[in-house]
Amino acid sequence: QVQVVESGGGLVQAGGSLRLSCVVSGNIIRLNTMGWYRQAPGKQRELVAAIASGGTTNYPDSVRGRFTISRDNAKNTVYLQMNSLKPEDTAVYYCNLVSSVLRGGYWGQGTQVTVSS
Repeated sequence: QVQVVESGGGLVQAGGSLRLSCVVSGNIIRLNTMGWYRQAPGKQRELVAAIASGGTTNYPDSVRGRFTISRDNAKNTVYLQMNSLKPEDTAVYYCNLVSSVLRGGYWGQGTQVTVSS
């Protein structure tokens, strides 16, 4: 079974930075596209970054240039470096396999990111 554990969230002022970590069981990140998602109050969950097994990355316009997704295969960990944070980035952030999300799979606990103005 796949297990995903997110960490690194917290409270930060606008313009600040945070790095989120996602530890994934087994060889999952070597063989699958991984994504970071977020859900703000009253909003739908949205994809904010994805990284394919070959290293290709994708970002929506809302975070492009500010967020960077990366991975460390040896540590079975996916990271999300968030710079120049804005209050609208406030949300619970989740890590998951993109294929699992597309199939309506399960979500972990997520990690809360709060950006103050």
